Amino acid sequence: MTDPFKEADATRKVLTVPEDAEGRMDAWLAATLAGDFSRSRIKALIEEGAAVVNGKVTTEPKRKIQPGDVVELALPAPRDPEPQGEDIPLDVLYEDDDLIVLVKPAGLVVHPGAGNWTGTLVNALIAHCGTSLSGIGGVRRPGIVHRLDKETSGVMVAAKNDAAHRHLSDQFADHGRSGPLERAYQAVVWGRPRQLKGTIDAPLGRGNDRTKRAVKREDADDAREAITHYTVVERYMETEAATSLASLVECRLETGRTHQIRVHMAHIGHPLIGDPEYGAAFRTKANLLPEKARAVVNGFHRQALHAFMLQFEHPTTGETMHFEAPPPADMEQLINALRGTDDAGTP
Repeated sequence: MTDPFKEADATRKVLTVPEDAEGRMDAWLAATLAGDFSRSRIKALIEEGAAVVNGKVTTEPKRKIQPGDVVELALPAPRDPEPQGEDIPLDVLYEDDDLIVLVKPAGLVVHPGAGNWTGTLVNALIAHCGTSLSGIGGVRRPGIVHRLDKETSGVMVAAKNDAAHRHLSDQFADHGRSGPLERAYQAVVWGRPRQLKGTIDAPLGRGNDRTKRAVKREDADDAREAITHYTVVERYMETEAATSLASLVECRLETGRTHQIRVHMAHIGHPLIGDPEYGAAFRTKANLLPEKARAVVNGFHRQALHAFMLQFEHPTTGETMHFEAPPPADMEQLINALRGTDDAGTP
């Protein structure tokens, strides 16, 4: 097939339908533009009157194409985002024309929403990336393909254009089953799992509280598959009975459900230290700790969870991208306090 483009500039594509083409116009355009725009975006543009076929405007995405048709598609410049850019410092690990990789600090909400319309990661990315954002769905904004809870720190990736957004979204939806995607977290939990390495396979759904999640029966209406692989990395204050007051656990996700690690670790009896939602009943265990460690644990007011590793395939080059970030100062202080080291002072 020869290149169908007779003209290609920043705002308009002019294409000639080849002899072997058939089907709906929106589907053909999506395939011909080689992933630059999603089919839903092209459909919306057609419905808005952005398509001209043989000199006449058409607003029917399902219109059948015919060999020899000349199709003009106007591509408007990305609209300014509704969230406004804000000058919020970012810890950037990598950036190019397609994506940006950064370390999100604890306390930063990822996306604007009820109660958090400003001061979010999206606001920060809009300001940082500026005109390098070519648009997600026609809006100049970053494409969020995965999230971290407000009080969870760690490595994240965001897309800068539609093609990168779709490619990365597909990888996260596949959970690394057929590609290089990997996500690994460090969690400090109460106690020590009986098995030092294992898999938690327990479906998750909505809990009694609207914002919480809970383990559900497989036949529950809202049950969704959730699988977490964990390995105990360190054990703190072990006893002769082979138990520990706390442990550092590495968790790798095979699925990516809301609060997955937090709920799964609580489900097996080892909630995260500091977790106000799923570990509140374990707060009194701090009384069993030495004075210095007890003070640090009692002053740790968020779930002890850090997304330390992220790996994925670059949407344009196909290269496997691997990023790691050490735990932030407050979590490092917590770990050192439980180790009983001299580095357990104020970070």
